[in-house]
Amino acid sequence: MSPDVDLTVPRPGRHALRDRLLALDSRLFEFAAEQHWPYAERVLPRLSRSANHGVLWFATAAAIAASRTPRARRAAARGLASLSLASLTINTLGKRSVRRPRPLLDPVPLVRQLKRQPITTSFPSGHSASAAAFVTGVALESPTWGLVVAPIAWSVALSRVYTGVHFPSDVLAGAALGAGAAFAVRGMVPTRDRLVPPARPRTDVPALPDGAGLVVVANTGSGTADRVHALLDALPRAEIVQCEPSDTSEELRKAAARARVLGVCGGDGTVNAAAEVALLHGLPLAVLPGGTMNHFAHDLGVEDAHDLSRAVRRGEAVRVDVGRFTCDGQQGLFLNTCSLGVYPELVRERDRFGARFGAWPAGVFAALRVMRRERHPLHAEVAGRAHPLWLLFAGNGTYHRVGLAPARRLDLADGVLDVRVVHGGRRPALRLLAAALAGPLTRSPAHAAVQVGRLRLSGVTPGALLAYDGEVTEVGGEVTLEKLPEALTVYRPLPNTR
Repeated sequence: MSPDVDLTVPRPGRHALRDRLLALDSRLFEFAAEQHWPYAERVLPRLSRSANHGVLWFATAAAIAASRTPRARRAAARGLASLSLASLTINTLGKRSVRRPRPLLDPVPLVRQLKRQPITTSFPSGHSASAAAFVTGVALESPTWGLVVAPIAWSVALSRVYTGVHFPSDVLAGAALGAGAAFAVRGMVPTRDRLVPPARPRTDVPALPDGAGLVVVANTGSGTADRVHALLDALPRAEIVQCEPSDTSEELRKAAARARVLGVCGGDGTVNAAAEVALLHGLPLAVLPGGTMNHFAHDLGVEDAHDLSRAVRRGEAVRVDVGRFTCDGQQGLFLNTCSLGVYPELVRERDRFGARFGAWPAGVFAALRVMRRERHPLHAEVAGRAHPLWLLFAGNGTYHRVGLAPARRLDLADGVLDVRVVHGGRRPALRLLAAALAGPLTRSPAHAAVQVGRLRLSGVTPGALLAYDGEVTEVGGEVTLEKLPEALTVYRPLPNTR
């Protein structure tokens, strides 16, 4: 490997302002070389080396993601994406645009100097760009984690001057480019706080400063212990009822009889059961995400105990739509989605093998089994004609793709069912995959989409499976899907108070 500094390139002519800035840059470099901060000579060179090739930031991202909260995982991923864009920009454009030699090491004590000196050009500092990109990306998604990581990033940037490998202006330019890369990533993939659902229709609910009157039923099968303890720390007079999954429905009914506000901690299936009880008793619902999938809580803007406790203390809530299906006197509610066809079969297969293999392996195994079946799991009459269908999906509200982010709902009270259909035909599995890859706006003949307030299906195959919020039931004959506009009152922190 050879240095990319071409010493044969003639030096540019004199320029008064530039010469003054370069002189100031040199004086600042020499000033830093004269400083002797406690422990810095042992810590900063090692920290600087640990940031080579982004190793320090990958390790930091792993530590952040290990906290197992959705916000932390997004912050770690955003930090790494920002770092990648910054490194690409620095190495392809930055280093080749300004071919500045490295500083002379004469004023720098030997104990500080790196054993392996970099051979690339000095401007801008790649280490500083990576540090600034990572910490800015993390902070845009999670300000708390940003504050934790900021001292490390600052120390890495400082170490580049302290060890004599960069001028101060190199570090400042690199940091500016890194921060810009993080904001560019946010432009492509908006942060969660920029996608907060509209704060409408706002409604009046009890404000419970210490949680008195709130009864939270926690499904222990979802691993909710840490979350309910955090909520109890924030709302000490709240009542927490922990129960097994089989007892959840009964405990929710008991809690509703004595609560001013019904709370629930669990996955989407548990939240669905709590919403049904809350509607029956006319109670507002407080949702604390506690399962593997927490689509309703996250689309609502509640990610952890901090979000929920803030809304409960201040009495902040909105009304949201609820979906309902009916079939031969049987009915059920759905807060997220309702599906017929291949997806319910996949859910049933996954549940069948989940205890044996674990959730994710069982999901993959179930998908492979279902996709190999060359048959149509659903037939329904549309406009008087029978049609084979591979999948019918109805979302409680419109699902969007924003930037490069995965689909989510931005409005939980828009009054419509987001209906998607994958038609039957030859090789239905391949048609389903093609439709999924094409996205919700595809005009593929295998895929159709419509937004309606009510949908009636007749001639549904008897015994067809219907999945709603992770639960599965059998239907047949005539199935009706409809909206209950603004039927449920739910606590959520409002955007102007976040």
